[in-house]
Amino acid sequence: MFSKFKLGLIAFLTIGLLAACTTESPTSNGDDETDASGDDGEVHIGLAVSTQNNPFFVTLREGAEDKAEELGVDITVVDAQDDAATQLSSIEDLIQQEVDVLVVNPTDSEAVVSAVEAANEADIPVVTVDRSADGGEVVAHIASDNVAGGEMAGDFIIEQLGGEGNVVELEGIPGSSAARERGEGFHNAVGAEDGIEVVAEQPADFDRAEGLTVMENIIQSGQEFDAVFAHNDEMALGAVRALESAGMDDVIVVGFDATDDAVEAVEAGEMDATIAQQPIEIGEQGVETAIDIANGEAVEDFIPVDLELVTQ
Repeated sequence: MFSKFKLGLIAFLTIGLLAACTTESPTSNGDDETDASGDDGEVHIGLAVSTQNNPFFVTLREGAEDKAEELGVDITVVDAQDDAATQLSSIEDLIQQEVDVLVVNPTDSEAVVSAVEAANEADIPVVTVDRSADGGEVVAHIASDNVAGGEMAGDFIIEQLGGEGNVVELEGIPGSSAARERGEGFHNAVGAEDGIEVVAEQPADFDRAEGLTVMENIIQSGQEFDAVFAHNDEMALGAVRALESAGMDDVIVVGFDATDDAVEAVEAGEMDATIAQQPIEIGEQGVETAIDIANGEAVEDFIPVDLELVTQ
């Protein structure tokens, strides 16, 4: 006859065996079907953003996160804080997490190449948004036509000046595709006008405080000018503050991005125009394209987002 202890032991072991046979792992969804997105069937997207100190890229991130939530995919966002080395390190972390697709908004188009190549070696597809990469294999690039936007800004300034006048150009981060392309488009327009002269071209790194400082220095140099084209709204808004402090309220100021602050400044008459991008749509498109790639669907290598000139 079994003792009570032995009977209890047998019952305990029997219950444990049944539980082991019927309990799923904590990460199981009860579905054995998987796809290119990984063992659990959920796409995991890594989004590397150049900075979250710029409202444009905050909006881009929000668009991506909202779309990821809507479509039921996982997204991890890392912020480079406008530092190329930080971006490389954070992308390496995303690669270690084995994301299915890497979406990158480069801080520096040349410096990001090694990160793109690292993802290539790990067989992780790469999508770039707003700014392109100068090398590595990129499946798709999603952006507005920055050259066309620069031309729109140049054409507007030419029209406002009646084809004659001096212009200051505040440039973005040297090495970024956005700075190169917006500058190229701007010079395509103003370079064709004999009466327009670009009297100063200085980088202010897409930053409002830098835009203020650079504009103050140009004003203090005594250089005469009639208009300012800034490669983004943050620099344009900094320039506006410097011009206001100097009592120069008749200078035309044009920015790029159509952030909320810039649109309000245009409506208030503090800025004359801004080129409207659609950062929400860029973020959304980044996620949608990443999902298509993860599921093995073909995508276009360039996906354009429309631009618009915003004026008073």
